[in-house]
Amino acid sequence: MTSQKTYVEPPGPSYDTPTAEQPEPPKHSRRTILAVVASFAALGVATTVVGGGLLNPPSSTEDGNFSGETLEFLIPLASGGGTDTWARFIGTELTHYIPGSPGFAPVNEPGGEGISGTNKFARSAKADGTEILVGTASTVVPWVLGRSAVRYSFEDLKPVVVNGTGGVIYARTEAGVNGVEDLVNRDKPLEFGGISATGLDITTLVAFDLLEAEVTSTFGFEGRGPVNLALQRGEIDLDYQTTSAYGSAVKGIVEEGKATVLMSFGQLDGSGEVVRDPNFPDVPTVPEAYERLHGKKPSGEKFEAYKTLLGLTYTYQKGLWVPQETPEKAVTLLRESSEKLGADKEFQDKAAKVLGGYPLVADAGMADRVRDAYTVSSSVRSYVQELLESNYDIHVE
Repeated sequence: MTSQKTYVEPPGPSYDTPTAEQPEPPKHSRRTILAVVASFAALGVATTVVGGGLLNPPSSTEDGNFSGETLEFLIPLASGGGTDTWARFIGTELTHYIPGSPGFAPVNEPGGEGISGTNKFARSAKADGTEILVGTASTVVPWVLGRSAVRYSFEDLKPVVVNGTGGVIYARTEAGVNGVEDLVNRDKPLEFGGISATGLDITTLVAFDLLEAEVTSTFGFEGRGPVNLALQRGEIDLDYQTTSAYGSAVKGIVEEGKATVLMSFGQLDGSGEVVRDPNFPDVPTVPEAYERLHGKKPSGEKFEAYKTLLGLTYTYQKGLWVPQETPEKAVTLLRESSEKLGADKEFQDKAAKVLGGYPLVADAGMADRVRDAYTVSSSVRSYVQELLESNYDIHVE
């Protein structure tokens, strides 16, 4: 049992009644009191002016050195998934290239399809360059759709580095599809297999609408792997797979003649135009497929929506972001360190599988390109919302 001791104040002279040893204190004049008050006021002003820097010191990350700091990556999705794997890999490697070699702390905040953790970051992240948001298509699409649960905006964040991916749309040959021409003038619509119309599938749905393809959709699959298996069993006719899964899921059945690659999503170039995916240089893009079907280049509202979603969900699918108020010196240091990492040949070899053959992009002009890509017009938002309502009976809350 722990004993407790009571401290007793030792006896001393009482100050209630003056004694010979303790004479009565002198009376303070009003002038004396005012002088003392004035001196304290002056001291307070001096402390505010001289010591203001102590109360609000410059971020230690502004000096070009992150020594003693820790980079905290907020990953708004569960551990073990593709985004989590990407973030942990990039964070571990990046800290070796940042002056001062900061520590690395990945923090998973899953919930609400990535919305909850991203909301938390927007609400409370420190703007000093040490707290970094991991962004991905899973959190971008709800923002584009204007979902009521979203309390963040990528227009209020600064990009540090971005990384893309690509993919192809392919079809089951037994469904009578041997090329893009077989997407139209059909006796029976083709069936597309999807996970969720309000997720990454949205870019494919907009592509079908742009092409005027005769397609119906079945949603609810638990991943693109199950969709691929359903296509091989003849349960659906159309699927898409990202670059990282192409080799294992699509290449073999194409070589066997069971499937036909119709088009790639393409990539946005520096001027915001759709170009061929470097991983699929011989595969026409969605705009090229449109031109083949309709004899002219695509334009108008649907095409603008497609380009917007292509940038957000493929070309700049994943990225690291910091609050808008983060000091420019800290942002520049993080960006330049990311650029050096991406240019390192040893890193490129190590990252080939994780990055899927797409580079880390952190050059000086990256922020402007990403800002343009992440500027979503009200007309694009309205079109996507109307497409979901009219074609899929999905009302965005």
